[in-house]
Amino acid sequence: MHIAGRLGEIEIFEKLLQSQRAEFLAITGRRRVGKTFLIRNYFTNNIVFDCSGLHEQNQPMQLENFRDTLKNRQQKATTIEVPQTWLQAFNLLKEYIGGIKGKGKKIIFLDELPWFETPRSGFKAALDNFWNNWCSARNDIILIICGSAASWMVKNIINDRGGFHNRVTRQINLQPFTLAETKIFLKQNRVTLNDYDVLQLYMVLGGIPFYLKEVKPGNSVAQIVDELFFQKNSIFKNEFNNLYASLFTNYRWHEQVVQALASKDRGLTRAEIISITKLSSGGGLSVVLEELEQSGFISEHIPFEKLKKETVYRLKDEFSLFYFKFLHNNKNSAGWLQKAGQQPFKIWCGHAFENVCLKHTWQIKKALGIQGIYSQEASWIVKGTKTQEGAQIDLLIDRADNCINICEIKFYNTVFEITKTYAASLQQKIAAFDQNTKSRKNVFITMITTYGTVTNEHKLSVVTNEITMDALFV
Repeated sequence: MHIAGRLGEIEIFEKLLQSQRAEFLAITGRRRVGKTFLIRNYFTNNIVFDCSGLHEQNQPMQLENFRDTLKNRQQKATTIEVPQTWLQAFNLLKEYIGGIKGKGKKIIFLDELPWFETPRSGFKAALDNFWNNWCSARNDIILIICGSAASWMVKNIINDRGGFHNRVTRQINLQPFTLAETKIFLKQNRVTLNDYDVLQLYMVLGGIPFYLKEVKPGNSVAQIVDELFFQKNSIFKNEFNNLYASLFTNYRWHEQVVQALASKDRGLTRAEIISITKLSSGGGLSVVLEELEQSGFISEHIPFEKLKKETVYRLKDEFSLFYFKFLHNNKNSAGWLQKAGQQPFKIWCGHAFENVCLKHTWQIKKALGIQGIYSQEASWIVKGTKTQEGAQIDLLIDRADNCINICEIKFYNTVFEITKTYAASLQQKIAAFDQNTKSRKNVFITMITTYGTVTNEHKLSVVTNEITMDALFV
């Protein structure tokens, strides 16, 4: 099957195949993001062993599964006893690979690696021995390990201070598809939608291939969402219940944090998360936040000119945002076709579009012609007082060329019109920003909309730059 997008990853794969030494590739990424598909489809002709760990199974089951996978790879009928230890298992793998003829690269793919590591199993030590004492001595081996539990992968392999220290030669954190990649993927699956509809679908499913492949051609976005989530036997009706439980040991804590973040579109500080969830402020919460971030569900944002301790955490996973808005504790039997016309949907659209824009800041900078200028993206908020109105900026691009772009993000089903009142609110936002930050940089209001803005006196008086959704599909 043809691979959609993933050009950066494919470039890395090509270098691995051309390498004159043994290579050790570690791949992390959110569950359902397509890690396994990418490896198996790109390296089809090079994989000599492909085994996946079993979820929540003990060591004997893992070893039996390893043996069965190895047995199925043998070209002739052989009897292989189930190994009793992981050292024995990897010795069997060495013997098998050693008998494979040919000069091409031989790829060993261990998928869902954290699931192999059961308590006191010795798996990690045996894998360490396998790589350091056998694989690394050859020039035809590529060992690829993969896991959705990104924090385990980072702690135990990538940043390990023991036997794996500096052993990983390449690493990839596989991200969801961009809007452009999503459109390509849908077209490959005969789903032809215009950019506005692809954007709406992205706001619900994100760029997650596993979700997008269930989209059927010939339906409107409303029909697609209704079929996937709201009909009686919808395929993703119970997806949330399995998503976090399959990744994290104390997954209820992760769900509590995600639910808290879903309740505030601007994000939450650590103190606010503690206040809402009632979780302990100790190391447990730090681990939860780290695991959620490394697995691609949340992101850190340091507000403009603030300290790291004032970091704001935002839920960036579109599916989780959609779930808590429309599916969690949903007692309304109405389908999506009815919900899509109501006010909560319109409010959600605005926040969901902001989230998409935050993920496509490179495309925004490219549209502005500033992709070559060093910049930092941040948010900014000031609370209102008796003498001053509050103000909030969700995306601020602080540039090294003495300029700042304040991005106003508006999702609208037609051309957006800036009224006299709205123009005044933008002027007030600039004034509040200047007064509170004392910034001496040039400040530009940049409108990011779906179909653009009406050219009138109010727009001309306040807006400097304008970007439409087309720019996000680059």
